[in-house]
Amino acid sequence: MTALEVTLRAVAVLAAFLVLPLLVGQTEHKVMAHMQGRLGPMYAGGFHGWAQLVADGVKFVQKEDLTPAAADKRVFRFAPAIALVPYLVALSAIPIHPGVQAATLPASAVFVLAIIGVGIIGTLMAGWASANKYALLGAMRAAAQLLSYELPMVLAVSSVCLAAGSLSLAGIVTQWHWWWLAWQAPGAVVFLTAAVAELQRPPFDMPVADSEIVFGAYTEYTGLRFAFFLLSEYAGIVVMSFLFAVLFLGGWHGPYAGALGWLWTVAKAFAIAIVIIWLRVAWPRLREDQLQRLAWLVLVPLALGQLLLTGAVIAVTGS
Repeated sequence: MTALEVTLRAVAVLAAFLVLPLLVGQTEHKVMAHMQGRLGPMYAGGFHGWAQLVADGVKFVQKEDLTPAAADKRVFRFAPAIALVPYLVALSAIPIHPGVQAATLPASAVFVLAIIGVGIIGTLMAGWASANKYALLGAMRAAAQLLSYELPMVLAVSSVCLAAGSLSLAGIVTQWHWWWLAWQAPGAVVFLTAAVAELQRPPFDMPVADSEIVFGAYTEYTGLRFAFFLLSEYAGIVVMSFLFAVLFLGGWHGPYAGALGWLWTVAKAFAIAIVIIWLRVAWPRLREDQLQRLAWLVLVPLALGQLLLTGAVIAVTGS
């Protein structure tokens, strides 16, 4: 691979990283406005509220960037970047079409799972460095939530990798068959639930529960630094949606896949993003004890059962 090709791929991933999370954010405005009858996002700027996202951006830019006097200033300022950058790195390893990915890795599924787990460090840094008890409590909740839901997510992905006989995301899509939609359905449910929990999205938003701990680890953040944390959430939705589309929905499989494969991957990922947004509207926040019970008493056994089923099918069929 030449230096020019590496540069072009890096620029393409960066462009996608800058555009897709904003598109998801705009979509969330519209979907929630329709579902909940919110008038503002539907009228800002005129036609279908096109200027709502622009207004939000201008608002964040105008806000003063404050750092608490008692905070660990260096850690406090670097935390938003630590929370955001892992999703950029993860996006570079997810294929959207045969041969179309920034980084070709032999174990890309393992790499993506490992790198998205790094983002929690940014939340921990933010909570610890803020010198605020609510921020620290939110950070500890986020860490506990990650530890609980990382295991069922890894088990669900392991089932797909076992079925495909590959740790490569591109290899998994190559081996995918339509009947996997039923065969791997329990693992898909586990993965999507764990992904929403890792993103700290409703109904798993206990780390940022405004009625209990103000806004968790992000309580002391203002302006663009706060916006970076919001952007990392939307970037996480993008990465998890693409990962779900590749693992469980066959990625670029579809009519005219040779020419439109990338479009199928994007369309499937966008549909999953809509589901994640819908969950925010439709489900109330869980309690912390309910969160842990769901992880350890429901998702982990379900993921283990899916892994056992996959192993049994592979052993019987010999494929």
